[in-house]
Amino acid sequence: MNARPHLTTIPALMAEGVPPGGGDDPSARRLWWAALEVVQDALLKQPADRRGVWLAAPLPALYEPSLLQRMAGWVWTPHPIGWPQLGPAAAPEPAGGRAPVQRLEQLRLQPEDGHDPLLIVISPSLQLALALHGPDHQRQLLLRSDPTSLAAVLERIDQRLQAESPGQASALRDAIQGLGSLQSSRDFATVFWPAVAERLARMAPSLTLQTLPDPPPAQSDSSPPAPQAGAAAELSLLEAITHEVRTPLATIRTLIRSLLRRRDLPDLVTDRLRQIDSECTEQIDRFGLIFHAAELHASELQSSERHRQAKDSAGLARTDLGAMLLQLAPAWEQQLERRGLALQLDISPALPAVLSDPGRLEPMLGGLIDRSSRSLQHGGRLVLQLRAAGARLKLQIRGHNPNPDGAGVSAAQPSAELGPVLSWNPDTGSLQLSQGATRRLLASLGGKLTQQRDRGLTVFFPVAGSNQC
Repeated sequence: MNARPHLTTIPALMAEGVPPGGGDDPSARRLWWAALEVVQDALLKQPADRRGVWLAAPLPALYEPSLLQRMAGWVWTPHPIGWPQLGPAAAPEPAGGRAPVQRLEQLRLQPEDGHDPLLIVISPSLQLALALHGPDHQRQLLLRSDPTSLAAVLERIDQRLQAESPGQASALRDAIQGLGSLQSSRDFATVFWPAVAERLARMAPSLTLQTLPDPPPAQSDSSPPAPQAGAAAELSLLEAITHEVRTPLATIRTLIRSLLRRRDLPDLVTDRLRQIDSECTEQIDRFGLIFHAAELHASELQSSERHRQAKDSAGLARTDLGAMLLQLAPAWEQQLERRGLALQLDISPALPAVLSDPGRLEPMLGGLIDRSSRSLQHGGRLVLQLRAAGARLKLQIRGHNPNPDGAGVSAAQPSAELGPVLSWNPDTGSLQLSQGATRRLLASLGGKLTQQRDRGLTVFFPVAGSNQC
């Protein structure tokens, strides 16, 4: 039997020729989470049909659903997680209307492998190895993207798989060969480290000790106004909080979807897992909207109105809004049913496409559903109506509460603004996007929001021209 290399030898291999680090573990973990976002952003910029391979330990490192759907993954995990044995398995029905992981193989993490995170990504235009390494107070984040280092890392991975599961070693080699010719990403480090630094600058530190600042000098014309500087600090904190919430939820969702591949789970357990999956997805999307709203408002503080309008319209494309509503409706129905509510769709046939961003519009529509249903009582219903309105399509969302007469439209409840992005409803205790933030987000997606107290919420989207794609 071949000797089984420990996974700890891979970061050690990557650290050859690199000076020792000087960070503590919390700082290194923050570097890791920032690095994961940078890597995922780089992968998401690739064409949607691009396949790839990723390997991680001790937990799945990638969590963006679109990446998990198109990339094959191998994950070394601790035995107590109780994941299924290796081998292909049919994917379960999508939980909450979302597509399941296309392929995720689980491998046994041994005690001598340690628990430092490791990620290896191989795609046609991006290849890298990422790891945390070093003892306490000498922790560091390592990145290797040159062909020589990656070849050595993959050789070590192959040795490990040959020793514990030769079939998986062959499957990994076949998956990499199936990617075709690879375009070297040797220079990825030149964009990686500045992007990580930018992410870290937007994160809130867990604790900082600061001396009292000196009295500010007389404000010059070039200095930002005090309210604007304060708003920017609040937005940075909000972005950091949403990041810290979404990341563990995404990891939990990935683990849940892996468990759902098992065929020996009782029906009750499967139902509960799918419910957890749906709840995680809802909160990930919800906090994702908050993050994007904060990001959008922060950019507005630094850009002119003309530049903002040009940027908003740059990424818009033809979008079949009616088909999107029909596709998302089953997941929304499940979400509302858990609260004793019903969903009713009223979509005119043969509607033209609109100009929007379908990738960002999907969670935005989910946010509108959540926002409009918060004030509904048990037994109420939410009505979505999509109609043509000249050169635009009109999407109207109205909530109907039951009453003794069998009718009644739910009025929008007043909420307290908690800054430029969030509002709080004292009646329901819910935290949600402020009306201004919702309007800005929809404007960046091509929509124009109007809201009246007794007529629900209405969004107008521009119809796409025949020469727009």
